[in-house]
Amino acid sequence: MTNKFRTIFCILFCILFTLPSHAEKNSSTRYIRKYKGLAIEEMKKFKIPASITMAQGILESGNGNSTLARKAKNHFGIKCHKGWKGKSMKWTDDAPNECFRKYNSVNESFRDHSEFLAGRDRYASLFKLNITDYKGWARGLQRAGYATNKSYSKLLIKIIEENNLHKLDDKKLLAEKGIQYFDPNFVQPSESEFEAIDISGAKRQIFTNNKTRFIFAEAGDNFNKIAKDLNIYAWQVYKYNELNKKDKIVAGQMIYIQAKKRKASSKTHIVKQNETLYSVSQLYGIKLKNLCKKNKLDKDSYLYEGQQLKLR
Repeated sequence: MTNKFRTIFCILFCILFTLPSHAEKNSSTRYIRKYKGLAIEEMKKFKIPASITMAQGILESGNGNSTLARKAKNHFGIKCHKGWKGKSMKWTDDAPNECFRKYNSVNESFRDHSEFLAGRDRYASLFKLNITDYKGWARGLQRAGYATNKSYSKLLIKIIEENNLHKLDDKKLLAEKGIQYFDPNFVQPSESEFEAIDISGAKRQIFTNNKTRFIFAEAGDNFNKIAKDLNIYAWQVYKYNELNKKDKIVAGQMIYIQAKKRKASSKTHIVKQNETLYSVSQLYGIKLKNLCKKNKLDKDSYLYEGQQLKLR
């Protein structure tokens, strides 16, 4: 083999064997970006290191791509066990057609994982460890029999260190960066922040935001009443606001009477306390799916105070 062909062969060999690792790394990065806020919320409530929750989720669900994760929203491989009264799914793991828990959302899976560890005596010793001791937690999970893989703790530690997940457990570091995670509550701007541009036949004040007309809901409003007052169809009201027809409307809520835009006039938004992706989409008159796409987030992703969102 000539030096020229030897060089080409070596390059091709390196490309072929490094592509999977890069793909896996990118997949883990997306998973972490999407669920780290949720893991920190669980850490605050149950004192389980967020690094451990994230590493287990990455490992057990294959970055959210496993069949169990996709079909059952089960990100931690938790089996039914005695006393489970929820939904289930048959899946072959250690034995054929084993019973695994099935959830309505990924959020439910994360919460059940926390309750599963906190509610069993065999994991009790882990909660005596320092919350930053991810190695102790990883080894303790293996000793307690969370998984049958003899390298389970090593795999968790490797995932944590390769992705710097241990930083999620450092309360001081999070505080220094001004990061505070919180439960999502609906947030709306004040009517005084906008100037009315028109008034409907039913004497409803009409405002504009991002070149899109909207109103502020009043007490007793519902989709049918708003549609009648604004001379449009009820389906347009809940479609334009990305709501379900069974959703309740509260007084002060921004309700668009035209379809929102794909992008906002502002370039970015800095998240404030209690804001959600939906409330931000309403605030700027941008479609929720477009806001999620611009930031590579799921519509249920947790936001943290100080986080920067792209709007254009």
